[in-house]
Amino acid sequence: MNPKSCLGCTKCFLFLFNLFFFALGSLLFAFGLWVLFDRQSFAAMLGSPLYSLRVWSYAFSGVGIVTMLLGFLGCLGALKEIKAMLLLYFGILLLLFATQITVGVIVYTQRVTLATKVATYVQELIQGYPAQGPLGDPQESWDAVQQQLSCCGWNGPQDWKHPDTPPGNGDGAIACSCLEPVPNSTHKSPPAVPHGRCPTAAPQDIFPRGCAEGIQGWLAENLVTIVGICLGIGLLELCLLMLSMFLVRNLDSDYDKLLRGL
Repeated sequence: MNPKSCLGCTKCFLFLFNLFFFALGSLLFAFGLWVLFDRQSFAAMLGSPLYSLRVWSYAFSGVGIVTMLLGFLGCLGALKEIKAMLLLYFGILLLLFATQITVGVIVYTQRVTLATKVATYVQELIQGYPAQGPLGDPQESWDAVQQQLSCCGWNGPQDWKHPDTPPGNGDGAIACSCLEPVPNSTHKSPPAVPHGRCPTAAPQDIFPRGCAEGIQGWLAENLVTIVGICLGIGLLELCLLMLSMFLVRNLDSDYDKLLRGL
């Protein structure tokens, strides 16, 4: 193939890929802002706590901004043949790729330590769960986890009857989010997540399994999907890294592309 044709195809692919990423980043950023400023509507529609929605809105907005930045650098750098932008694009993408691999290795090698820390945090959260009055953001989020995974406590319902539970915190009464949701045929939207403690809860209405088992089951059911997404993202990043470096190494360096194109 003619070197000029190969270089032109590389520019075209890099431009189109990053144009798509810029549009995707814009949508993610706009959706994150929508969730942030309209949390009450999303909370009523999804039955999720406001704290979880706020965290998700920040996550969507952050990912959207980074994706828009990468898309902008890749599009303009490929279109105008600006080496500085392409090198910056390559550096940011390489940093993201290295960070993802590092986080994956740390999570895999330290999974036992992480599981122990999460279990300790959940036990402290349960012991400090109030029987009455408003709940904090962590307690509301844990109620949502128990309802969505149909689980109770970390190891099981016995966690809520811990002997170290301080007086006034329900004296070991089970959380209402540990109970099977009551079906409501009059509303199509999901029921709101119950909060507080339910001292008169019937044993047959309590979720029998702990959330540790629920999380392991969810991961086992979705393992293929999770691995596939991670591999797809990694391969896409590698392709973009190779395309951008190929373009940088083969651009004409006899004149300033930035001054020519702007």
